[in-house]
Amino acid sequence: MMKEDYKKLLELLKREQKRRSSEALRYDWQHNARDSQLLPKGDWGVWLILAGRGFGKTRTGAETLRQWIKQGVCRRLALIGETEAETRQVMVEGSSGLLAVHPPAERPTYEPSRRLLSWPNGAIATCFSAEAFEQLRGPQFDGAWIDELAKFREGEKVWDQLMFGLRLGRNPRVVVTTTPRPTKLLKKLAKDPEVILTKGSTFENAKNLATPFLDYIRHHYEKRWLGRQEIYADFVEETEGSLWTPALLERARESFQNVPLQRLVIAIDPAVSHGPSSDETGIIAAGLTAEGIGVVLEDLSFKGPTNLWIGKAIEAYHRLKADRIVAEVNMGGELVEQLLRTHDANVSYKPVRAMRGKGLRTEPIASLYERGKVWHASAFPKLDEQLCSYIPGVSTKSPDRLDALVWALTELMLTASPRSSVWA
Repeated sequence: MMKEDYKKLLELLKREQKRRSSEALRYDWQHNARDSQLLPKGDWGVWLILAGRGFGKTRTGAETLRQWIKQGVCRRLALIGETEAETRQVMVEGSSGLLAVHPPAERPTYEPSRRLLSWPNGAIATCFSAEAFEQLRGPQFDGAWIDELAKFREGEKVWDQLMFGLRLGRNPRVVVTTTPRPTKLLKKLAKDPEVILTKGSTFENAKNLATPFLDYIRHHYEKRWLGRQEIYADFVEETEGSLWTPALLERARESFQNVPLQRLVIAIDPAVSHGPSSDETGIIAAGLTAEGIGVVLEDLSFKGPTNLWIGKAIEAYHRLKADRIVAEVNMGGELVEQLLRTHDANVSYKPVRAMRGKGLRTEPIASLYERGKVWHASAFPKLDEQLCSYIPGVSTKSPDRLDALVWALTELMLTASPRSSVWA
């Protein structure tokens, strides 16, 4: 062989080796996946993935099935989408669907007319539409993938029929990939201790998403209730009888302007004990503009021992240059002031005592929101959840963040005199 021919052959071999290495890496899910996309360990039955748009839910669902089939864990599977078209176009033929994630040698054969995928090792998957959930009667499976369960009109019926059909193998299992909506079924699954729950945001997959897309959703949706649901995968719902709604709080965020504040307070609703079942200590920083707008600046609430929440409140007092710390003393009496003075003898402090029911204290504050008199400087998911779920006269759980918010805005906007609260 001529020297030049040898060089050409060597170059061709190198190119082929590089191509094969690149292709192998492309299909190496253990290498490409984030930790939140990898199969949970253990003999679980349901893996629920609640994640924002663009998280990589579809790819995770398809790769999960690929792994089950390759390892022989599942051989008879159900694929369930909202419609027949979505099952085919997203779960099977989509850019992150089952056909795309398999290397050529492992790729299943797809027969659209039979709604069937067949793998070289004998495993098969049948496609179903949530609109025709009765088709799930009769067949039996050892595995399933449900995509966008939150969109199903008859989600509970689909789920029930599938559960009756998951009766093959040693440990039949299902993976659910969906952006959340506050449906009864999804909330039930998310709270079920037997369900493996994974939550993730759009931004976790930023390296695979277009920068203009990320910039746009961050600017237009991140602080809105829709962003909480579609980006951060939070359950956002409107509770009948609640004084606050997601739309009301969204308006408070959208109205925010970074203007000078005339007064600023730190309000505390202290927990009376510390333990696994104890309440949180509500700590809210809020200010007042020259135009009389209340501005909720920070939600610093958390569950912890007394010395920690005292320290956090005093830190915020100095960092934000607050005028006063306000604390409810119905349960703690003079103890709260003693603790504050122990940490900082010079702190400006005012005790407030609830003499009227919580409903009567919260309604004037909710009215301020309705009149556009309150802004939120940022998104406060846990505070929003308490506000939107609190129903006067019905709710029994102590909403600590809500209480601190009410005390802060009452002090700033509804106080009759500098010396006493209107509710004291």
